[in-house]
Amino acid sequence: MTTSGETDGVTAAPAGSREVVIVTGLSGAGRSTAADALEDLGWYVVENVPPPLLPAVLDLVGSRPDLGRLALAVDTRDRAFFAALIPAIEQIRERGFDPYVLFLEATDEALVRRFETSRRPHPLQADGRVLDGIGHERELVADLRAGADLVIDTSVLNVHELVAKVQAAFDDLESRRLRATVMSFGFKYGIPVDADHVVDARFLPNPHWVEELRPLTGLDARVSDYVVADPRARDFLDRYGDLMHLVADGYLSEGKRYVTIAVGCTGGKHRSVAIVEHLAARLVKDGVETLVVHRDLGRE
Repeated sequence: MTTSGETDGVTAAPAGSREVVIVTGLSGAGRSTAADALEDLGWYVVENVPPPLLPAVLDLVGSRPDLGRLALAVDTRDRAFFAALIPAIEQIRERGFDPYVLFLEATDEALVRRFETSRRPHPLQADGRVLDGIGHERELVADLRAGADLVIDTSVLNVHELVAKVQAAFDDLESRRLRATVMSFGFKYGIPVDADHVVDARFLPNPHWVEELRPLTGLDARVSDYVVADPRARDFLDRYGDLMHLVADGYLSEGKRYVTIAVGCTGGKHRSVAIVEHLAARLVKDGVETLVVHRDLGRE
């Protein structure tokens, strides 16, 4: 039986290249939240799709242009499903679609905390610990993560921040505007794994060594003024703004509409926070939709 838009059981991509997003990633990293955010944006979302069924689901709904943009949240609850996921995505491409893969991840610490809070076992832990399951899953999805179009680390994001990040990335996938997340972090806590650009602000004078500024953060006007009073800080902000102008067109032409800029200092409390606030303000002024995240603020 052949329905409209199908030929011999294979769905041809509708004219105009139908938008399809595959939502996947590590268990506990926020897949359901991301899917809900897409649904709120008007995407037609199908959740808990086993990877082997992805092409069949797309055959079923792909010929329905009235359903709008499609998001398929992939259920990867056992090893066989993991093995089938990449081939399933390739089958979708063979049908003429160009699926955009969103991969969600988080640190071991964050994932363990979430599983313990929910009192549910990890789907791959078997008779072992939650951490064992997480380790097995990371190994299985390594190739998928490497080929993802967008990786979001949800370790320090609350539900509202994750929703905002997904909405910024997918509100209008065909938009020619670049969207950015500008994140402060502390090098002593590690570099953000989802950063496209990593900037080191440790070349600037450290407010930590100014007694009256030490207990404050980069959100305080006194710290912010101290940081940007240095001519090198102002020069950096000017030059980095120019750099983003330079790379934006290239990103967009390559289909990359979302960039994460991570600015680090020693502890993620003073310099990086101040620079992020000023850089984000400049990007907004230049028409870049910008989300600010201070990953390690308050961690000390």
